[in-house]
Amino acid sequence: MSIVNVHNEWDPLEEIIVGTAINARLPKPDISVHAIDFPELEKLEDIPFGAFPSHVINETEEDLQTFIETLQKLGVKVRRPEVVDHAKVFKTTDWETDGLYNYCPRDMILAIGNMIIEAPSPLRSRFLETFAYKKIFIDYLRSGSRWISTPKPQLLDDCYGTPNGFEICLKNAEPLFDAANILRIGKDILYLISNSGNELGAQWLQSTLGSEYRVHTSYNVYNHKHIDTTFTFLRPGLVIVNPQRVNDQNMPSLIKNWDKIWCPEMIDVGYVGKMALSTTWIGMNFIMVNPNLAIVEKRQIHLIKALEKHKIEVIPLQLRHPRTLGGGFHCATIDVRRKGELEDYS
Repeated sequence: MSIVNVHNEWDPLEEIIVGTAINARLPKPDISVHAIDFPELEKLEDIPFGAFPSHVINETEEDLQTFIETLQKLGVKVRRPEVVDHAKVFKTTDWETDGLYNYCPRDMILAIGNMIIEAPSPLRSRFLETFAYKKIFIDYLRSGSRWISTPKPQLLDDCYGTPNGFEICLKNAEPLFDAANILRIGKDILYLISNSGNELGAQWLQSTLGSEYRVHTSYNVYNHKHIDTTFTFLRPGLVIVNPQRVNDQNMPSLIKNWDKIWCPEMIDVGYVGKMALSTTWIGMNFIMVNPNLAIVEKRQIHLIKALEKHKIEVIPLQLRHPRTLGGGFHCATIDVRRKGELEDYS
């Protein structure tokens, strides 16, 4: 029986992949890094690069270990990627880069139904990132899971427009998306159009998933990157919404009739270094263990109170550097097995 079996963001969690911060670094600047991660900067020369400070890595690994032990006590099976040297340089016939990290498997791996999909990230530095998960994927394949990859992107310069900080500069030259542009709601898939996901990516995904699923593209919500600091789905009919980005005019029609918790003010946890990889809204990047239990960064006290008000129990855990590394508990994981079946919630 396929190990991979996941249809939404809230069914009871049974298996998960947790990333690692070991050897995490910012890649050397290129046009893709500028467009995707630092569009607000004017020049490549302004973009930070190099290894993250050792204390950031060590403290994050300590926090992830506590997170893993908590999941295991809840009966969840946890897998980790292999440790990779991201400082190694690699190249195609068109460009050369070094790597980023394996801290955020959510960005590169999309699990839907019994299928693992390797995403075509628009960041050149992530071109080989899924190699660290290959042994896990082979195990899933042997269990009966489906394992596919999107068409390998060329990531030529013409994929990227001129970054200006506000407008989307990722062009529609080839299918490109991070898996973190996507949220699963049973037969409905919410797909954010942004600097990390284009229309051709959504079209490829719909053609691959077939008529059993409906891919809904969401525009003019958050142009910068991923969707999971804008919406967090808690259970059927209930979603947390980022009030700074979403209003009645740009609310996806898919969830217009859902009950909404307008996310309260985030506690700014700060960051290390010249620039953060995430905004303060990384605080709403948490994971549901089941429809009645969430794991949330412990400093987000306003968010925790809002969840408890809706009868969702919270396990508060420490994650000291989510803004520095660009990922909370949702980003740093990919849930591959939840106890449940494919349903239509629309």
